[in-house]
Amino acid sequence: MGYADQLFDLTDRVVLITGGSRGLGREMAFAAAHCGAVVIASRNMDNCLSTAKEIEAETGSTAMAYQVHVGRWDQLDGLVEATYDRFGKVDTVINNAGMSPLYEKLTDVTEKLFDAVVNLNLKGPFRLSALVGERMVAAGRGSIINVSSTGSLRPGADIIPYAAAKAGLNAMTEGLARAFGPSVRVNTLMAGPYLTDVSKAWNLDQDQTNRFAQLSLQRAGNPSEIVGAALFLASDASSFTTGSIVRADGGIP
Repeated sequence: MGYADQLFDLTDRVVLITGGSRGLGREMAFAAAHCGAVVIASRNMDNCLSTAKEIEAETGSTAMAYQVHVGRWDQLDGLVEATYDRFGKVDTVINNAGMSPLYEKLTDVTEKLFDAVVNLNLKGPFRLSALVGERMVAAGRGSIINVSSTGSLRPGADIIPYAAAKAGLNAMTEGLARAFGPSVRVNTLMAGPYLTDVSKAWNLDQDQTNRFAQLSLQRAGNPSEIVGAALFLASDASSFTTGSIVRADGGIP
């Protein structure tokens, strides 16, 4: 191995990724698999299975698919037990699953929708982090990565419940870093706009410059551009980084 390969090495490590069958989660799952084993958790089992098969075929690493609704508290125990039964450990958790439903005006946001957004983006990551984090502490090591959004810092009128939940996730990261330190690191990976399947609803034209003019890079990111930051936080390259926010957002003002 070269120096960089050793620094970001995840050989024989188990990485559990929620929302790992699509978008940024899928990119991070493939990246982790190139360096170790992965567990892909998603609500859609067919997508989980197909992604796991692709990962194993492309990387030679072991990938386990698991169907779970992260926003449902009682389903997360099963995910954790199945992962530990299969692999005996979890080295990294990436709390990536999330959603931000569209609405035209604030009074269209029902209590059910609001609760669903908070459950998936905040409550689920808390429960999963608690379940795995305590086992990581007992094992003496681990890394938890909470995938947040620049909307938590610069919330638009059309994402208020989502932005509030992600702001809670940012705060939770710092608290978990204190709770699980010094052996387990907990960080926020804050994503900006990326060209995933979600971006199809943005009605982008050929020129991104005008739409993303406020960003320093004046464009949206390609999904693969999240990988470097994710591998940094998952690996020993970030051994002195915890309770922090790492922004991969194109340079929000």
